[in-house]
Amino acid sequence: MPSPTPRSTAVALLDKVMGEGRLLAELNAPLSRLSPADRARALRLASDTLRGIDRADRLLARQLRKTPQLHVMNILRLGTVELCMGGDAHGVVDELVSLVGTNPRYKRLRGLVNAILRQMAGDAGKPWKDLRIPRMPGWLREPLVQAWGNGAVAAMEYAQFAGAPVDLTLKPDEDPHEWAERLGAAVLPSGSLRLTDPGQVSALPGFADGAWWVQDVAAAMPARILTPKAGERVLDLCAAPGGKTLQLAAAGAQVTALDISEKRMERVSENLSRTQLVADLVVGDALEYQQAPFDAILVDAPCSATGTIRRHPDLPYAKDGSEFGALIELQAKMIDHALTLLKPGGRLVFCTCSLLPDEGEVQIEDALARHSGLQTDRSALDLPGIETDWRTEEGGLRLRPDYWPDLGGMDGFYIAVLHRD
Repeated sequence: MPSPTPRSTAVALLDKVMGEGRLLAELNAPLSRLSPADRARALRLASDTLRGIDRADRLLARQLRKTPQLHVMNILRLGTVELCMGGDAHGVVDELVSLVGTNPRYKRLRGLVNAILRQMAGDAGKPWKDLRIPRMPGWLREPLVQAWGNGAVAAMEYAQFAGAPVDLTLKPDEDPHEWAERLGAAVLPSGSLRLTDPGQVSALPGFADGAWWVQDVAAAMPARILTPKAGERVLDLCAAPGGKTLQLAAAGAQVTALDISEKRMERVSENLSRTQLVADLVVGDALEYQQAPFDAILVDAPCSATGTIRRHPDLPYAKDGSEFGALIELQAKMIDHALTLLKPGGRLVFCTCSLLPDEGEVQIEDALARHSGLQTDRSALDLPGIETDWRTEEGGLRLRPDYWPDLGGMDGFYIAVLHRD
């Protein structure tokens, strides 16, 4: 069997996502035989293809009499996207035709794949830029249009198709402007750094020394809004992969980070070690945890993750919305349980990386109705980089991919600070 390449691995990833409903984050096995640089390239190729599938399928439909088997279709999709985005025609076509030929089931289709991809490298691929921006699937698009309107959803889709830059969170004692100059980054209004073409992140200055970590600017806001103080006992519920834990620990808080996944907590431990920060790591069920009380609690609740599609374009193909009801019920239970772990006068930040109001605004409205004396702390949102228009009627913060369009957007998030009188 030939050694895997970034392209062949990207096709294997597409087969898992499109054929089995798997998420890219779960698919470590196909990537394990690649070097770090090739692994990054395979993920980029797969992600670019997932973002562009709608356009690729429209172009391929003009060339195909009938749709081939999924594996062959994914080879054609990847080749079409790469060619239409400026990939080297000779390298793309030759490798993908050879890839078809390595599988006895599909080798008879080498001529078809060769002919179609050569057409895509020529006139057949020219309409690519004139096709509409790919739309979210109906199961997601319909509730978002109902919540935010057609114009806002179209702007979100534009941001998702463009993909996501790489954002960095610095330790509090690091100078953002100094690091921006060293890394060729931009300083965002909230203080995060943004890189548009970082290359291999682990090779950048400051990574090995733990001066910063990768974290979308929106994902960095919940811990900033919590404003952890040195010496406070702070609980980070559903902590993995650990960006918020690092923020809390870097502020000097005594952090307990809890997550149900032992494997994901290994990554939190690795990040703490690299950044030379300290937290107490607990593997367990958030609803069963009882080690109270805490001065502050951050509940980054399990959710649909619909706010992260611009960096996780596999999500619309691996999910169908059927889990929404169970997630919404779990979020409510987490809020209720977390409140029992909070000291009198303490503060709780609830957040989800979701674009659905039922996982954000409505969730907090319902919590306020369930708990007498519970209030949102609107003043906690008075921080640099947070715009007035992002604040919501019930006292939370709504972030969307179409915000800061001139700066490269952000993930979709909902954040609210709760406290009792």
